[in-house]
Amino acid sequence: MSTTLSGVLVIMNILITGGAGFLGTLLAGELLKRNCLRGRPLTSLTLTDLVAPTRQEIVQHPIVRIDKGDLLNRLPELFKNDYDAVFHLASAVSGECEADFELGLRSNLEATRAVLEGLRAQHARTGQAPLFFFASSVAVFGSDPAIAMPSVVTDSTLPTPQSSYGIHKFICEQLIADYSRKGFIDGRVARLMTVSVRPGRPNGAASSFLSGIVREPLSGVAMRCPVSLDTRVALSSPLTSITGVLAVVEATREEFGGRTALNLPALTVTVGDMLQALREVAGEQVAALVTVEPDEQITRIVGGWPSTFDCQRTHRLGLKGDASYQDIIRQYLDMTRA
Repeated sequence: MSTTLSGVLVIMNILITGGAGFLGTLLAGELLKRNCLRGRPLTSLTLTDLVAPTRQEIVQHPIVRIDKGDLLNRLPELFKNDYDAVFHLASAVSGECEADFELGLRSNLEATRAVLEGLRAQHARTGQAPLFFFASSVAVFGSDPAIAMPSVVTDSTLPTPQSSYGIHKFICEQLIADYSRKGFIDGRVARLMTVSVRPGRPNGAASSFLSGIVREPLSGVAMRCPVSLDTRVALSSPLTSITGVLAVVEATREEFGGRTALNLPALTVTVGDMLQALREVAGEQVAALVTVEPDEQITRIVGGWPSTFDCQRTHRLGLKGDASYQDIIRQYLDMTRA
């Protein structure tokens, strides 16, 4: 049955790129659970990725459409439809971008520009500026020889990325700000902290071990930690990350505050703290499956990321970081048992 307000048809057609990934699937599940966005009921939810999601309750949902294939190749077909909201989560991750420069440019810059152009063309047809959410990263920050990274990152800290991945994310942030300034989109950018604990298999991200040193031992598998135990990191649980994403898109433009990216909340811990939490939750035998074997490249990349944040814009949206890493591990265990 169609829903109307004051005689006007109310719809909400949503596209999620990277829709089969862990966060994409989690976001899709939460949207379907809420069945609305910005007070408007969901009419259709398109998930595009190289493969289909594995959660059958999502795949078989009557309003869900699955689109498979390379994103750049699929965009002409996808943009035959109009969208009220697009969540752009698809990207090549940090380790992949360092290993394959062309892959990073294509997956992160070219694909994002093509999505933005699709929405600009939609704006020209409809006169409406669709909501556009972009998942950026704390990898936009780094310590430049001319501008040292402060001990605490605030809302006004200048991004000086020190990896291809971070540079790609920062370039996209600025493109989105300009497309928003021109009125083509209502752009919202949030910098996600490293999400831990992610289920599934390791990926090519330099931060992948920040899930692996918990996930693998809990499955009885030995895991090598590529950084020293005193390495400080900023983390966020999966559920806290999704809560942050949805708060950012539900906020008014005034509440969001400007067009620049917003830093989502973080829990600051050392890698040693993480292993101690694992020991407390799962026992010494499980924690003993982790051995420290430093990797120079991963240490350089991860060590260049900020670990402590003071995010007043985020706090004004009512968002807070996770209370403890022990809670994050318990959340992971609850999710995997469900």
